[in-house]
Amino acid sequence: MSRLNGADRPYDIVLYGATGFVGVLTAEYLDSHAPEGLRWAIAGRDREKLERLRERLTGEVGVVQADVSDAAALRELAGHARVLATTVGPYLTYGEELVAACADAGTDYIDLSGEPEFVDLTYVRHDARARETGARLVHACGFDSIPYDLGAHFTVRQLPEGVPLTVDAFVTADAMFSGGTFASALNQFARARQMAAAARDRNRHEPRLVGRRATAPTGAPRFAGEVGAWAVPLPTIDAQIVRRSARALERYGPDFRYREYAAVRHLPVALGGVAFAGAMMAAAQVPAARRWLSSRVAPGEGPGPEKRAKSWFSVRFVGEGGGRRVFTEVAGGDPGYGETAKMFAESALCLAFDALPPTAGQVTTAVAMGDALTERLRRAGITFRVAATR
Repeated sequence: MSRLNGADRPYDIVLYGATGFVGVLTAEYLDSHAPEGLRWAIAGRDREKLERLRERLTGEVGVVQADVSDAAALRELAGHARVLATTVGPYLTYGEELVAACADAGTDYIDLSGEPEFVDLTYVRHDARARETGARLVHACGFDSIPYDLGAHFTVRQLPEGVPLTVDAFVTADAMFSGGTFASALNQFARARQMAAAARDRNRHEPRLVGRRATAPTGAPRFAGEVGAWAVPLPTIDAQIVRRSARALERYGPDFRYREYAAVRHLPVALGGVAFAGAMMAAAQVPAARRWLSSRVAPGEGPGPEKRAKSWFSVRFVGEGGGRRVFTEVAGGDPGYGETAKMFAESALCLAFDALPPTAGQVTTAVAMGDALTERLRRAGITFRVAATR
């Protein structure tokens, strides 16, 4: 079945995990920005919580109960939606059955996963089926990894075609994280070997890129004069996502390289951040320490409205190629929650309603939605701009 045959389904969008921290923010955003005629529903395992959330929303919203452990219920849920958006993580623990259900049903799927192992596993197990049914499986549709993926795409569009290109990204932010995000990070730190094995398995299944090259090496710490800050490499999923966009789109040129850094003004702060990350990775290897860390911030908790209102992010890109150098920026407010909910909701609306290139299987935001999603986010208040060219 093709996704084009899904018009008879009851809902354009189903938001699964709607009563979680980011789920509530996403539901509120959809409620206040729903286009006329949008048919959507909130879903999760606790009907009472869902009903309480619906009472807070102003529009007409359906309620669907489905437990993440009930494969039959998830298959039924996928069959009722054109786009299924899920906030339920850690995705490695709770996510695969829903991906499988969407791949079988020809339902477009989006999530907020920044978990490389999960994304690689779902590629190996479900990409081929999704291509058969027409389903688009789009991971990392929040702060991981839309600003980087669409930001690199936007930067490449400012550079000459048909030549080798490089893009470096430098991230600064002032924000807090939620319990769910913290739990996902700890889970990844504890599974380094499994993550590497999943990446190798994916490499064996992915088609080889012929006649072009796209790489995303881990850069070395350095002082980056182009942004006037110390650059510390970031071990996130973002670089992998950008690399996959570059592999899929010829506009990135015959030889593309992407690197990503945290931009830190003062050297002691940069060194402290590296030390803290190393300590967290070491602690995550010890079950007792991991449980203790997990108990510090419970899933479902997150920063309050006042803190979110003061939070912000900026990703500055330096792109080079064909004798041209361009400086661009993607920026917005609270990255982990307010803007993530916005990005997530707009991604679902984009898949449901916009004229997009024909794609299927596991695809990135740049490949599936590209300019259409960039323009949606611009209208929603996220900055995409060219700062300077040389």
